[in-house]
Amino acid sequence: KKSEVSGVMAEDDMKPKSIHRAKKWSNDVENLYRFQQAGYRDEVEYKQVNQVDTVECWPETGFVKKLQRRDNTFYYYNKQRECEDKEVHKVKVYVY
Repeated sequence: KKSEVSGVMAEDDMKPKSIHRAKKWSNDVENLYRFQQAGYRDEVEYKQVNQVDTVECWPETGFVKKLQRRDNTFYYYNKQRECEDKEVHKVKVYVY
């Protein structure tokens, strides 16, 4: 399907093929942690639900800066790492 908003090919029902838990921290795990805190699987689901093309990120670190939850409240994140080592195993990594 083609999204009217972006003009970019976007699968409205893109579902992950598999899932595993993060073993160690990385920049990707950090961003997944932020999406999952806000109630989304990952960036793919966030963009589908909110009909946006880009996610606001910190230019210095590339980490997600701000996310809109499903109840229209916002989560704001720091430039620094927020996912502590003890939280890493809770992060779900989806494979498409």
